[in-house]
Amino acid sequence: MTTVGAMGEVPPGKLPVLVTYMEMARRPETPERPVPDGVAGPVLARRCTLAYYRFLYDTIGEPWLWEIRRRMDQTELARILADPEVEVHVIHVDGMPAGFVELDWRLLPADGTVAINYLGLMTWAIGRGLGAWLLDWTVHRAWERPRVRRLTINTCSFDHPAALPLYLRAGFRRLRQDRKVVDDPRRTGVLPQTAGPHIPLAAPVPAATSPLGQTIPPQIGDPPRRPMAFRP
Repeated sequence: MTTVGAMGEVPPGKLPVLVTYMEMARRPETPERPVPDGVAGPVLARRCTLAYYRFLYDTIGEPWLWEIRRRMDQTELARILADPEVEVHVIHVDGMPAGFVELDWRLLPADGTVAINYLGLMTWAIGRGLGAWLLDWTVHRAWERPRVRRLTINTCSFDHPAALPLYLRAGFRRLRQDRKVVDDPRRTGVLPQTAGPHIPLAAPVPAATSPLGQTIPPQIGDPPRRPMAFRP
C-alpha cells in the first residue's frame, strides 16, 4: 500500500483509493430511531464463529472490495472475534441476515475511543433505509457506555457513494483524507474478478521473463499480509 499526495499514473495491478477518516466527539442529541417494520435485531452474535463471520463479511463486503479479513491470518481473526471487547451485531429481515455492525471497544480504557470497524448491508437490503437506522442504533449504543469520548469510522471511495454523506449527517466529521494506491484484490486472487463491478479492474501485471527468456506468469494468491487502516 502506497500513500501518494497527487495521484499520478497507477502501476499495473494497483488501484487508486481515497480514504476518509472520521470521528464523532459528541453524544447525539436526537432520540434513537425506531426499529423499521419487518426488522429483527440487532442481535449480538455471542461467541461469533469464524464461519458465520466470514459469511457476513464476504457476502456483504464483496461488492465494495472488502478484503482485509479475507487475507489476514484466520487464527488471528478468530482471536479477534473471541475478544469480548469486539462485538458483532446482526440484523435480520424475513428471518434472513440483512446486515451487521462490528463495534470495537478495545481502545476505550486507553483513550475513550470506540471504533466502528465495519457496517454494511446485504445488497438486497440496500435502499430500504436500514443503513441509516443501523448506524443510528450503533451510535446510540456506543455512547451508552461510561468514559466514551469519541467514535471513529473510516470509509473510502470503494464504498457505496451514500456512505460518506450518511456518516456526515449522523454527526461524524472528517479528520483527514489520504490518497493511496493499493493492490487490486481481484488481480491477486483474494476476490473474484466479478467483485466491485463499479470499480474498474486494474491493468494486469505484465508477465516476468526468466534469464533464459521464458515467460513467468504472475502468481495468483494471497499477497503478503500488512496492516491497513481502512476497510476495503
